[in-house]
Amino acid sequence: MSANPDRLYDLMPVVYRMRDAEVGYPLRDFLKVMTIQANLLEADITRLYNNWFIETCDDWVVPYIGDLLGYTLLPEALALGEGGAPVAKLGRVLAPRADVANTIDARRRKGTLALLDDLARDAAGWPARAVEFYRLLGWMQHLDHPHRHRGGTANVRDPGVMQRIRWANGAFDPLAHSVDVRRMGSHHRRGRYGVPDLGLFVFRLRSYAVTATAAYCVEDIGPHCYTFSVLGNDTPLFQRPDTQAAATTVAQESQLPVPLRRYRFADRGPLADYASVSDALYGDGKSVLIYAPDWPSRGQGMPVPRSSLITAELSGWRYQIPKGRVAVDPERGRLMFPANSRPKHGVWVSYQYGFAADLGGGEYARTTPELENATRYIVHTVLPTRDPTPGSLPPGHFASIGAALAAWSTARTVTPDLKALVIELAESGVYDGSIDLQLAAGEAIQLRAADRTRPVLRLLDARANQQDALSVSGGAGSRLLLDGLLIMGRGVEVHVDGEDTDGATPAADLCELVIRHCTLVPGWTLQCDCDPRRPGEPSVTLDGTRASLRVEHSIIGPISVISPPRRGEPPLLQLCDSVLDATGTERVAIGAPDEAVAYVTASIRRCTVIGEVQAHSIQLAEDSIFVSLVRVLRRQLGCMRFCFIPPGSRTPQRFHCQPDLATAAVPLAQRPTEILRVVPLLLSLRYSTPDYVRLHDRCCEEIRSGASDGSAMGVYHDLYEPQREANLAVRLQEYVPANTNAGILFAS
Repeated sequence: MSANPDRLYDLMPVVYRMRDAEVGYPLRDFLKVMTIQANLLEADITRLYNNWFIETCDDWVVPYIGDLLGYTLLPEALALGEGGAPVAKLGRVLAPRADVANTIDARRRKGTLALLDDLARDAAGWPARAVEFYRLLGWMQHLDHPHRHRGGTANVRDPGVMQRIRWANGAFDPLAHSVDVRRMGSHHRRGRYGVPDLGLFVFRLRSYAVTATAAYCVEDIGPHCYTFSVLGNDTPLFQRPDTQAAATTVAQESQLPVPLRRYRFADRGPLADYASVSDALYGDGKSVLIYAPDWPSRGQGMPVPRSSLITAELSGWRYQIPKGRVAVDPERGRLMFPANSRPKHGVWVSYQYGFAADLGGGEYARTTPELENATRYIVHTVLPTRDPTPGSLPPGHFASIGAALAAWSTARTVTPDLKALVIELAESGVYDGSIDLQLAAGEAIQLRAADRTRPVLRLLDARANQQDALSVSGGAGSRLLLDGLLIMGRGVEVHVDGEDTDGATPAADLCELVIRHCTLVPGWTLQCDCDPRRPGEPSVTLDGTRASLRVEHSIIGPISVISPPRRGEPPLLQLCDSVLDATGTERVAIGAPDEAVAYVTASIRRCTVIGEVQAHSIQLAEDSIFVSLVRVLRRQLGCMRFCFIPPGSRTPQRFHCQPDLATAAVPLAQRPTEILRVVPLLLSLRYSTPDYVRLHDRCCEEIRSGASDGSAMGVYHDLYEPQREANLAVRLQEYVPANTNAGILFAS
């Protein structure tokens, strides 16, 4: 299809185009309208052709192609409505394109063990490892047919075997077990080690990359001690899965997103002395890489060679390190250099961490809306291979965010019509300094990460007599957009420029603040055990402003609202697919420091909120988990639907909320017990842990599948884990061998 609006007009003979020009081009204008309709018709014909093929068809066609092949759909797929992004996402889960495309191939491989790994990937999007438990039974083998590779007794002198017994829920257990007569598929109490039992261990955590970012020097311990995490906390390192293995073999540990164990990370020499680290895990494009420029001598350390690394247990930051070597603890994410030979020019690391979803700042693919007619500046940071200086950068490239903002101020002075600026942070490094933005009327600034990067904006405590937050103010119609960033050290403060002569009404005010795919670290920064250093400190402060705040796919700390003297209508606060973490259930997540409630109208969808919500009104809350009390001033406005709301909360009208539904179905005497049963069980309340605010597998079904569309409540709603599990269970029933008891086991 051509984008030329005059393509029909260009086909006309020249004589007609000449006559048309003489009378003012009426024929050209008519054919331009016809071209628009011709383009629509041509696009529709192309779409009809593409819908014949599973690779190119629309999402709504996938179930119809599956029906032609006899593909079994879940009952929920028949009740899907039309339109709406959540419905479209759910449709892709209930009728996975890859699973339908591979249906014929799967039927040909029916009964093979490796097929089950592919089914988990295609039907549920989960990496998996299938295990036949009869191979792990302790039994007397025939002397003519010994199976030396099957499970045996434990060698207590082998630490590798002992570590794998219950690691990853037993997915890699190599030992023999006594027989278990309980069925794997039992709904009451599962058994594992039976002759017909087969387990499919699925790994729901994903492995995310961090590329060439600064390691954190733990100066409280010593200048030779570092953490991989730039926040200074311990974080288990994950491995980058190897995707090159053949599809006909059962998945091994190297092909799965699992944490790194010290025993496997080490490359044990002939004396088993942990002499180096594994070549499969350390190096460029692999799970871990360390840069220490000019260490241990000039011209070295780019990167640190594998032979210089030692795998060690650094829980107490105590280890005798030979000169020229580096100790690495992959289970805690710690680095330790010799005290008498520490790096003088910094340390950079590339590694993998585990998380459940594309949430907050991270090096994952995301769609970034573009500002119309925007000027684009690119900002670089210090890397182990480059230290940008203003004279070495091409036009439009800068060495700091402050330099880019100064250039924008100069450009707007020369050309006042400029209204939109995009500042793109090009690398996943650390960008230091304080930022003070003063937007003019109608001006829009987008501070964003480049594609597949995670820049860290570190707000330093540089001024003793002032705060060092990211300060924002603006005129009428101005907007600030933050996209793909990790902000630590301080929060974001929105305030007004000044006051009118009457001293009450703001003279200029920001229109909107948008935070998308960002992490504003709860507690500003972290200690080694992931506890916040400044618990309860706000990540966003709205100081006397009427600017609306929109937060999408982000992790942020508390929101503090200081109302203007003349209030008017309360500003809108929208949270969608995000975590609002006050770093404690007893602290305030949304509130005002000088009033009983924050003067805002809140809209909270598919969120997990840790801390009390104290708001003027809630316009809409759906599919969300409120861990602490909710207190709303105006109860007659708004609605809360399909949410968990703690007893004692003051809310607007509720619809299908918990524990209201659960307690209404039992006698009065049983209600206290029923309330405790439906309380959400979260694996972790500490940011930066792999299982942050994830629901426990033992959490009640009212929460795990209590959302409006049958998915889980909370921020991980769009993972649709209940539907993925149900879809995978249906596929297992179809493809496992006859008389086999198959079950799904969660390894992460």
